[in-house]
Amino acid sequence: MIRWFAAILGYSFFRFPGAVIGFLLGSIFDNMNLGKTKTQRRPIFSQPRDKVTPADFELNLLSLASIVIKADGTVNQTELDYVRQYFVQAYGKERANATFKVFNEVIKKREVSAQNIAGVLRKRMRYESRLQVIHFLFSIANADGHVSQPEVQEINRIGMYLGIQMRDFESIKAMFFQNPDSAYKILEIERTATVSEIKKAYREMVKKYHPDKLQHMDEAYKKGAEEKFRKVQEAYEQLQKEKGF
Repeated sequence: MIRWFAAILGYSFFRFPGAVIGFLLGSIFDNMNLGKTKTQRRPIFSQPRDKVTPADFELNLLSLASIVIKADGTVNQTELDYVRQYFVQAYGKERANATFKVFNEVIKKREVSAQNIAGVLRKRMRYESRLQVIHFLFSIANADGHVSQPEVQEINRIGMYLGIQMRDFESIKAMFFQNPDSAYKILEIERTATVSEIKKAYREMVKKYHPDKLQHMDEAYKKGAEEKFRKVQEAYEQLQKEKGF
């Protein structure tokens, strides 16, 4: 019954065979006590500026994740696993179950709109938190070891709706693409940057991406912030070696 329920979501939303999407939902549902009527909730946002309730945020995040997963016209098993593991790790099985259940009910009534969802988050989330959403979406796309161009385009579109500056978008994108210019793009500087400009850019990026900026969010997001911060440090160390300072 539960896997049938999950398969309905897979067919109606992704318009692909439900068995694959069913794995994402069914594997969570099958390991939970569905008899419980209340989910234990802990605030994701403790700061007054973040008005999104935990339920709203989780549903919106799941909706954006689903849009990225289907961006290239295929439903990748590894990407599904990544999202499933993220939600269980971040919120626990019981709460993840509640999120997917409500998501299934909502999706039957209306179409998911990246513009509407991002518009709500843009008004109610801090900028650094919205940056982490973009990093999370790129992590989903990269779960299979490759970020396709359609996925990049979809995340870019979501980023614009979220009000993400293009330099910040390109910085996060560069964290998932290895090329000679990656370190420069991560630090948001040109290849012609001087040593003093590189040092200044690094200090600014440390302030922008320091994990402490996301202390008001859940543990899974904090880990993502640490990964992003580590990429900034690696980019700086690479340029130190190249420039010899």
